[in-house]
Amino acid sequence: MNRHFTEEELTLYYYGEARRREDIDAHLGTCAACATTYKEIAATLAMIATPDAPARGEQYGLEVWQRIRHKLPEQNAPWWTPWIRSDRLAWAAVAATIVVAAFVAGRVWERQPASPAVPTAAEATRSAPSAEVTRRILLTSVADHLDRSERLLIDIMNTPDRSDIATEQAWADDLLTTSRLYRQDAIDAGEQSVATVLDDLERSLIEIVHSPSRISAADLEQIRRRIDAAALLFKVRVLGDELRQRDAAPTRQIS
Repeated sequence: MNRHFTEEELTLYYYGEARRREDIDAHLGTCAACATTYKEIAATLAMIATPDAPARGEQYGLEVWQRIRHKLPEQNAPWWTPWIRSDRLAWAAVAATIVVAAFVAGRVWERQPASPAVPTAAEATRSAPSAEVTRRILLTSVADHLDRSERLLIDIMNTPDRSDIATEQAWADDLLTTSRLYRQDAIDAGEQSVATVLDDLERSLIEIVHSPSRISAADLEQIRRRIDAAALLFKVRVLGDELRQRDAAPTRQIS
C-alpha cells in the first residue's frame, strides 16, 4: 500500500477502533515513517491517565431531575382529563367522607363497653390485627394519598398564568384534611420519614388553599418555586414508590 495513514487513523488504531486494522498492521511492518509516527503517538497516549469517574452522591437523582424537569416536553392531556378535572372534587369529597366515617367509627367502637365474656388469649390473637397488618394498611393508604397529591401538584405546575384555581383549591383542602390524619398515624407507627414528607406536602397544600382563586402570575410562580425548592414532587413520587415496594414485600411468617 502506497498511501500513508494519518495521525487520526493511527490514534484510532492505538485504541483498537480503526476500521482497517489489518491494513494498518501490514503497512506499519513495511513503512518506517508511519511506524515512527505511530510509536510517537503511542508513547504520548500512554502518558495520559484515564480519570476515575466521580462517585455519585445521595442527591444525584434529585440533581438530575432538577436539571432536566424544565426541558421535558409537556404531555398532551388524555381525552378523559376534562372529566377528571370537573368531577375530581366530588371524588375527593367521597374519599374524605369515607376516611372521616372510618375514623369516627373507630372512635365509637373504642368507647363501647367490653363484653362480659372474656376471650381466651388464642382467640384474642386471632381476632386482633397484627402490627404488621396495620402498618401495611397505613402504607397503602398513604401511597394512594401521595398519588392524588402528585396529580394536584402537577396541575398547579402546569396551570396557565392568571388562571382560576378554585377547583384545585377545593381538591387541596380535602387532601389537607386527609394528610393531617395520615401524618399523625405515621408518627404513631414510628414512620418518621413518611411524616416528614407529609408535613412538607401540607405546607404547599395550605399555601394553595389560602391563595386567591383568581391567582396572579407572580403568586402562582411563587408557589411553583417553593414546590421546586423543596423538591416536593420528587419526594412525593419517590416515597409513593417506596411505600408500594414495602407493601409488596412478603410478610415474614412467625411460628
